[in-house]
Amino acid sequence: MRFLIVSEEDIRNGVVTDKYFIWTEKILKAKGINPKVVAEVTTSSWGIFAGLSDVLRLMEGKPVDIYAMPEGCLFYPHEPVLTIVGRYLDFARFETTLLGFLCHSSAVATQAFKFKLAAGDKKVFSFGTRRMHPALAAVIERSAYIGGVDGVSNYSAEKYLGIKSMGTMPHALIICFGDQVRAWRAFDEVVDEEVPRTMLIDTYYDEKTEAVLAIENVRRVDGVRLDTPSSRRGNFRKIVEEVRWELDIRGRKDVKIFVSGGISVRDILELRDVVDAFGVGTSIAGARPMDFAMDIVEREGKFVAKRGKRGGMKQIYRDWNKLEDEIKLFGDEAPEGKEPLLRKVMENGRILIDTDLEEARALALKQMKIIRELGIEEDFLSDHKA
Repeated sequence: MRFLIVSEEDIRNGVVTDKYFIWTEKILKAKGINPKVVAEVTTSSWGIFAGLSDVLRLMEGKPVDIYAMPEGCLFYPHEPVLTIVGRYLDFARFETTLLGFLCHSSAVATQAFKFKLAAGDKKVFSFGTRRMHPALAAVIERSAYIGGVDGVSNYSAEKYLGIKSMGTMPHALIICFGDQVRAWRAFDEVVDEEVPRTMLIDTYYDEKTEAVLAIENVRRVDGVRLDTPSSRRGNFRKIVEEVRWELDIRGRKDVKIFVSGGISVRDILELRDVVDAFGVGTSIAGARPMDFAMDIVEREGKFVAKRGKRGGMKQIYRDWNKLEDEIKLFGDEAPEGKEPLLRKVMENGRILIDTDLEEARALALKQMKIIRELGIEEDFLSDHKA
């Protein structure tokens, strides 16, 4: 074992579980208790649902039925995003892993959604896998892509997701050459022609000086990137405006401005009118995990629930024009004009409806468009000051 990474086999076999599920299994088996239950996954906040793909692989072949929202779907507080129906001992020890898949993936997708919502028609790229365990790189980039980012930087996304990765250049490239111009020219000469020539302009001199150096000394410059550290930023907007001015007066309005380095939603809201693209790292990749919990809501056909939870298997119905939801018992009559969100995706361990990355992303972007049309962006960005 070269790296301390739990194997897929151990995940599938339930080794990754909390110890109290081991005790629970032992007790229930000893007493001959194994009820048929309905268990649902909920949380107390809104978000973008992701991670279902891994859950389906985890539960495949086990004698359970699963109902779930499609990935990329917006969910609201206390709505079940996923429901499992089956004998409790058939899935008990997998709760830890199942929640881990959903909590992490949905958190990253939700943060990506917030950043893209804030950016409007400006580009947002996922730059943050270096802040997290490398074994999670594909998970992070997949979730960020579902949430709406315009591109991802981790090269592994090409192998594991079929998503073309993107990037500019690091300060290390410029330092290895010893000066900016030689590094910029080498990038332009060597890198594939279809890759945008976005020059990093804050290695040694101020951003304005390096921006001018770039456009006056390199054959092709499509954009400039400011990765200015916080200790040097001062009034960052003024710096960006100064760079824009110097480019424009030299007839280079075509050169895009790309900013990165500790970007928050607040930064995007304050800079989106003067910046063309944002590279967002820790704020997306290091998203605080979604606080999903799994709770039994039916036992042997009877409604049950612990305090703070609502009993009974449920369905969610959505008015897509208003993005308004209604929760009803699963067997109740559907409200007129609303569409059910929970679909049966697994039957007796057989996957009925698999996930699709592009469909999930399209759904997230569809909801983003509706939010903008309704003029309710602030409802989803109200925590940006935190």
